[in-house]
Amino acid sequence: MNLHGRLFPKASIGTYLIAMAVSIAVPIFAFVALLLLQLEDNQRTTLRRETAQDALTLSRSIDRQLQDMATTLRLLSTSPELENNDFASFHQRTETALRGDTVYVIAVDRSGQQLLNTRRDFGMPLNKIANMPALESALKSGRIEASDVFKGATSGEWVYNVTMPLDAGKAAALIVTQNAKDLAKLVTTQELASGWSAAVIDQAGHVVASSGLASIAPGTPFDPRILPSLTASSGVFEDKTILPDQLLGYAQIFGWSWKTVVWGPVSTAQASILTTWRFLIIGGIALLLVAVLAAYAVARQVRTTIRDIADMANRMGQGDIVAPIDTAVIEANQVAVALSNASFDRSETEDRLHFIMHELIHRTKNLLSLAQAMMRQLAKQADSVENFQTAVSHRLDGLARSIELLTSEQWSGASLRRVIDIHLQAFPQAAEQIEICGEDFVVKPEAVQNLGLALHELATNSVKYGALSVPHGRVSFSWAAIGVEDQPEPMLRFVWQERNGPAVIAPSQSGFGTTVIKIHAAAAFRGTVEVDYLPKGLIWTLTALLSALERE
Repeated sequence: MNLHGRLFPKASIGTYLIAMAVSIAVPIFAFVALLLLQLEDNQRTTLRRETAQDALTLSRSIDRQLQDMATTLRLLSTSPELENNDFASFHQRTETALRGDTVYVIAVDRSGQQLLNTRRDFGMPLNKIANMPALESALKSGRIEASDVFKGATSGEWVYNVTMPLDAGKAAALIVTQNAKDLAKLVTTQELASGWSAAVIDQAGHVVASSGLASIAPGTPFDPRILPSLTASSGVFEDKTILPDQLLGYAQIFGWSWKTVVWGPVSTAQASILTTWRFLIIGGIALLLVAVLAAYAVARQVRTTIRDIADMANRMGQGDIVAPIDTAVIEANQVAVALSNASFDRSETEDRLHFIMHELIHRTKNLLSLAQAMMRQLAKQADSVENFQTAVSHRLDGLARSIELLTSEQWSGASLRRVIDIHLQAFPQAAEQIEICGEDFVVKPEAVQNLGLALHELATNSVKYGALSVPHGRVSFSWAAIGVEDQPEPMLRFVWQERNGPAVIAPSQSGFGTTVIKIHAAAAFRGTVEVDYLPKGLIWTLTALLSALERE
């Protein structure tokens, strides 16, 4: 027994179909499982990237809030009341402008004494601010800075300040303050997975605002085991000993001393993978059973169909003309129709072969007759064997080009432009000297040969004696439809016109070339030919019936 027999023992098509269903299903399930593992790994990578992006998005939101507060400070710093130390008017104007907002304005001197606070009516006793380090840092740097979170002396709430140093006047700095709980409204977890949290951390590592399932109260120190690792501008922190099954993303708020963090359990973000695993196992077993049953049912149907097709093929092999059978398998029906058609096509093919052979003999006789007539004419005019051979070779080359073109088109005719191009290719040195103009159409097979002979003779004569024999000579070959009086059929006029060549001298006697371009062309196209041997250049004009040229 050969190797093929050992690998594939004889068995019914049902056995092979069931084996095929199992052999296909098992690798597919294994491949899908591998894909799920890869997907789980990719999803974790994506989760890391999205976690860092979420922290960055939150940082931008907080940055906009701090920038808005900084802008408010810049606008207020230009107030004439502040420059004139008119704090009562400045207090009234600022309170009116910020009414309904959650931020308040404080003006302080260098000692930290509050000169006004829009949380209180103007004139009420005010203490020094509670966060002197933030004031001193801003005065030292000369820039707008955000403070750490702290308990406000006036509000009694956890607050933070944005401080702007002033250059002149009694007030040394202008402060915008806001309760931390109001900032928490911006720390949203709506775009995060279920169970995730977010927070804003100040420079000292305390939570300014937080939200989510693991929300942290303002002022509470963030996990000191994590903070030292958050050194990059943005990134992800993973440590199973500190954050089991959790992921933390962070981002530095650009231009400020705060950070934003988002964190939460990885399992909630990858819950879909677990569901997919369960679906794969249960669904895979169910689908495998369905596939086996379906393979068995299909095997029975295919076995019957194959037997019917085999019987039809046997009868066709015996020479019978068979009618197609109808089965439940579309492809089998197509095979049955093909076999039936083949039995009919066989006799038609034999008839067609006979016709082709007859047509080939007919065309061969015509070509041989043309070649014989051409050689007889050339033999009369040739003065030596060499000249005769050269003349015959040139004419046969032109005829061969027409036959090659017709063969490529299966003798159904050819484009007029292709007829012209293929014959002028024999004279590559004159390609730039010939101008062709006319609307293209498909020429009859017999017209391809006759027109090709005339073109070849005209070009050969021009290269030897006419415009194409000198570099500055030019030839124009054009055609156009014309109307001829008393002629109901459409006519076409071809004109071969030479110029800038040697002086033209009319031939003293007519040779084979003259016969081709005059007598043969006129007879072949049922028209007239005029040849004018003008001193400035030869002009050949063929007026022919369009029906003798154009393929229907």
